[in-house]
Amino acid sequence: MNKTCQPESEAIVFDMQVRILKAFANPVRLRMLDLLSKHEHTVSELQTELDITLSNVSQHLAILKSAGVVSVRRNGKQVYCFLTLPEVKHACQMIRDVLRAQLRKGRKLLV
Repeated sequence: MNKTCQPESEAIVFDMQVRILKAFANPVRLRMLDLLSKHEHTVSELQTELDITLSNVSQHLAILKSAGVVSVRRNGKQVYCFLTLPEVKHACQMIRDVLRAQLRKGRKLLV
């Protein structure tokens, strides 16, 4: 444990981690994060890329926004989505790298 953090602060960090990981626990949202890690997208672009309904895009975005990992900005009628924190891109990539390494080593993933 980091000695500069108080136990209460660590508890808050763990609670925040759970909230973010729950937001990540969906294949559509992970694909959405992957798209947004490359560059910002409009809501309609996300809808097309993910091949889901507009209401479904909105629901997933609401969860990611609530977790603090995605933000939106308006430009006229267009709504642009982007990653709030660049660290999200690195965290998702690291998890995929771990999973690919497991697959290379012939380990089966239990779901």
